[in-house]
Amino acid sequence: MKVLVTGATGYVGSLLVPALAEAGHDVSAASRSRVGDHHWPDGVRGVHFDVTEPDSVRAALDGQDAAFYMVHSMESVDFAQLDREAALLFAGACEDAGVSRLVYLSGLVPDGVLSEHLRSRLEVEELFLQSSVPTVVLRAAMVVGAGSTSFELLRRISRRVPVTPVPRWMHSRMQPVAIDDVLHLLLRSLTTDATGRAYDVGGDEVVTYPELLKLFARIDGISRLQLSPPIAPRFLVGPVVAALAGMDSDEVTALIESLRHDMVCTEDDVRSLVAAPGHRFLGVEESIRSALADTRA
Repeated sequence: MKVLVTGATGYVGSLLVPALAEAGHDVSAASRSRVGDHHWPDGVRGVHFDVTEPDSVRAALDGQDAAFYMVHSMESVDFAQLDREAALLFAGACEDAGVSRLVYLSGLVPDGVLSEHLRSRLEVEELFLQSSVPTVVLRAAMVVGAGSTSFELLRRISRRVPVTPVPRWMHSRMQPVAIDDVLHLLLRSLTTDATGRAYDVGGDEVVTYPELLKLFARIDGISRLQLSPPIAPRFLVGPVVAALAGMDSDEVTALIESLRHDMVCTEDDVRSLVAAPGHRFLGVEESIRSALADTRA
């Protein structure tokens, strides 16, 4: 199958490209920058791709059987509008090119009032599902893997801050999922007949954020004290945490904002309709140990 992977130099995309190639697909790795500099597996074609350039989008999709969309505009104040316009352009170009499968990696949609970032991701998946292209949307929980934004934030803050402030609004529940399981489901999304819907994706265990911090510290062999400050405005916590972790402020702020929600799956149909029969999902501790082993390799 000829497959286009957008956002190919991002965390998940850079792992998905070789996984697809190993599975025997003809892969085009598309990104706005650094395409030629990336060391792709033999047979993978690097393609310039910019969701703001219609000609670039149409050229990248020409002749493709399937497309993975993993692009999010988080660096602009107008990111929601940019994501909306990009999704409409991409969906229309997929229809025109005769693409037979569109896969979008999104995030869990919690109950309650959503942040602008979460609303934007939900809008993008709705636009794709409204298109005529058979679409599979995977709503992933926190992805645990060496290099993922969520895991790197957990790792850096745990190691750099001996006393970890955990405001009450961060005492939310979450359902982490290993990167290996996400990649498995992405590949399986190419062949499932159960299209035209979104699937919640999470591991077998639900933990609170404070429990996750304690689990990481134990596995990493460090001792960390947790405190619950009486006042910790969300609009200040994001930039401060980003500065401490040395990470992008917009990405970290969006992650911190999501911690006020319970990010857990509301259904598990992905296991019976998308995953391979008998596939075993990694537990949280196993996922963390695997990610730490990769960072030390």
